[in-house]
Amino acid sequence: MTRIVVGEFSKGEQNPKIIGVGESPTLGLRHGYVVNPALAVNSIKAAVAAAEKTSGIKIKRAFVSLSGTTLRGEISSGGTIVSKADGEVTALDANKALADCEDNLSLGNKKIIHSFPISFRLDGKEVLGRLEGLRGTKLEAKALFVTYSVVHLEDLLGVIAEAGVETLDVVASPVAESSLSLSEKQKIVGVALVDIGDQTTSLSVFENGLLMSVHTFSIGSAEITNDIALGFKIPLEKAEELKLSNDDDEEFSKKKLEEIIEARLCDIFESIENNLKKQKRSELLPAGIVFVGGGANTSGLVELSKSILKLPSSLGSTEIFGNTKTKFRDPAWFNVLGLLTSSKDTSGYPEGSFGSLLKDLKNTIKSSLKQLLP
Repeated sequence: MTRIVVGEFSKGEQNPKIIGVGESPTLGLRHGYVVNPALAVNSIKAAVAAAEKTSGIKIKRAFVSLSGTTLRGEISSGGTIVSKADGEVTALDANKALADCEDNLSLGNKKIIHSFPISFRLDGKEVLGRLEGLRGTKLEAKALFVTYSVVHLEDLLGVIAEAGVETLDVVASPVAESSLSLSEKQKIVGVALVDIGDQTTSLSVFENGLLMSVHTFSIGSAEITNDIALGFKIPLEKAEELKLSNDDDEEFSKKKLEEIIEARLCDIFESIENNLKKQKRSELLPAGIVFVGGGANTSGLVELSKSILKLPSSLGSTEIFGNTKTKFRDPAWFNVLGLLTSSKDTSGYPEGSFGSLLKDLKNTIKSSLKQLLP
């Protein structure tokens, strides 16, 4: 689904008030990238029209949540010699070390959406706490860069522009969702945030309060729906209803339904487990796994996750919108709702966020639109 939320920040209020929403079936996209621009434009226009109707506001600009198969987190290291003669480390030195991390990254056809420092070492010793003011000779850094295919990004921004909406900034979906559904304590002790979308599943690991990794798999909850439809020879709409329902339906075998759902969930969990093993974090995340996204509502997901991944598992929840409609407690909405909290102060994003990238892409987007649209 294409979802839009209109929020309003009142003076003195920490959290936004939701004044309008809109949603529309997503068409013209596959695994997060544009395959049919005209259909994608229509999906956005329909969601915008619904949001404008409920909010009474004309939507001209928006923050955009970014997900898809090419959303990745890549770690790179770099370093610099401390510039001051007395060896005192300054913010300039830290920025130089992080710039060297970026220079050492092999980007190819990817663009950096966010950059997050992970650690610093001064003369070979890890720095804990504040860096500025320490004295040394050589400063080394390690950073996580969240990247995305530049072609897919241009196409996505192109259809959004064609729908009449200017993109203010893009925020990687794990960043938006984590601001809403994860506590600081969870991020510190170690937690995995898993977003099960329609056609993709993303895994993001947080530790010591920092985003440590991002990976996206080309499998989502649509495969579960398709399997149910084939297994029972029923329409997709009915299969989707069965996937999300906890109620018994005498017309269909509950055992067979559970077997179909479990088989496909096992494929998703296997991808997650393999990635956690590569990170040496398998069964080693005290705060466990938090599920968000539309696929998080799949019947039996949490219980199966606990038994297969051997970690505490739960659905994402939030108290930020506790006084609003029930639908906003649905983890399917956390991606777009997270934009309200994470975009309140875009200056909080480190250099390498989309703000600086937008200028570089504007001309490219205009030219690519001519190729995409008839």
